[in-house]
Amino acid sequence: MVSFSDLVEEARLSARALLDYGESFLNPTLRLGVTGLSRAGKTVFITALIHDLVRGGRMPVFEALASGRIAKAYLAPQPDDGVPRFAYESHVKALVAERRWPSSTVDISELRLVIEFQRTNGAERTLTLDIVDYPGEWLLDLPLLNKSYEQWATESLALSRSEPRAHVAKAWHAHLSTLSAEGRENEPATLEAARLFTDYLRACRDERFAMSLLPPGRFLMPGNLAGSPALTFAPLDVPADGTAPSGSLWAMMERRYESYKEIVVRPFFRDHFARLDRQIVLVDALAAFNAGPEALHDLEAALTGILDCFRVGRGNLLTALFRPRIDRILFAATKADHLHHTSHDRLEAVLRRAVNRAVARAESTGAVIDVVALAAVRATREALVARGRDKLPSLLGTPAAGESANGEIFDGNTEVATFPGELPADAEELFKGGAYRGLSSAGADGTDFRFLRFRPPLLAPEAGGEPALPHIRMDRALQFLIGDRLQ
Repeated sequence: MVSFSDLVEEARLSARALLDYGESFLNPTLRLGVTGLSRAGKTVFITALIHDLVRGGRMPVFEALASGRIAKAYLAPQPDDGVPRFAYESHVKALVAERRWPSSTVDISELRLVIEFQRTNGAERTLTLDIVDYPGEWLLDLPLLNKSYEQWATESLALSRSEPRAHVAKAWHAHLSTLSAEGRENEPATLEAARLFTDYLRACRDERFAMSLLPPGRFLMPGNLAGSPALTFAPLDVPADGTAPSGSLWAMMERRYESYKEIVVRPFFRDHFARLDRQIVLVDALAAFNAGPEALHDLEAALTGILDCFRVGRGNLLTALFRPRIDRILFAATKADHLHHTSHDRLEAVLRRAVNRAVARAESTGAVIDVVALAAVRATREALVARGRDKLPSLLGTPAAGESANGEIFDGNTEVATFPGELPADAEELFKGGAYRGLSSAGADGTDFRFLRFRPPLLAPEAGGEPALPHIRMDRALQFLIGDRLQ
């Protein structure tokens, strides 16, 4: 059944779509959403994208730039007064001058880039690119709009009782066993349940487990809502089709869950997510390899949930006016520079396998979807290192301070040669139970895959401006995302 509030929400979306269409008709604008789960590299990707376009980096696959049809690209004032500006300048400084990775995305931000170009027919045109950066964890909240508290609680508890989640949920489960859902509402018990539930979600995100499916997303990045009732609830052991007694702890949790949807989830969908034209989803598959097969399966479930959130399909005048759709989505496996180039195709194959079922549904609507392995900023170089009579394809780079391998702890200043190993030729092998050992079941030196974190590269200054940021396949990503708009 469609509720009255759903109809009101659709009317609001249509009104906003009409406004956006009118503005874009006079000034062609493309809204590009950039998201990904924690530590996938969203901030680095956006910084490198802007830097490559403004500076004019080397991008042979990005046809408009490679052919010289882009006259210039420059930043324009932030278009939305209520959204923070993406801190591009400070992020470039962190990468180039300080050789450190910028801080992770914890809130929504936006930046406007204007591209002046020549069409293939010779006409001079301008494309305004609005880049919207938001945490992937917020995206995983969108399915909550169609779930009752009871459904969400049942699903969350079932998930938490499977390994390796059950291992880190012990304290929360112990407290849960002391609660009576039908008992009177109890603020101290609710606060404790919310704290322990949040601790469980945070522990699941640790690199030993690298779990991805962790809604509600704001529990891990509360911002100015920290401590509010809308973020103070937790699952209870209740039937999925049950009804909460009035005045009960169950009713209290249900009320706050609904407030979370109204205060946090629905405004994000209406004001930002529903307005996107194109989308890139960044994926740190290497973190899942480090953790183990369970993390890879959890990543697959999260990516399926993410793709199900999008309104996808080939756009036309009617949809542009009243129900905008995302017509291109790129899934990008980041940190390809942590693998030798001979494994890049295999990394793409793993990501394609993880999103395969969801992509098949989306492509039937006319949306165009692709998968790529990339590194927005390449932190390593490739080399052949002699080991006895053999020469191993290796990577040269500076591991971040505190990283360790084979009993050695790195200081963050010394460049080393590492052999990252090869991914299997058949991606399906990685999705089998017990296919390989990860951090969740073995020590740091007993894993089958161990990918170190590297510092950004040391770049030599260039005459006339900042040095170019080395990359892997950023040009392919840009050609897919905006190349057709620059024809």
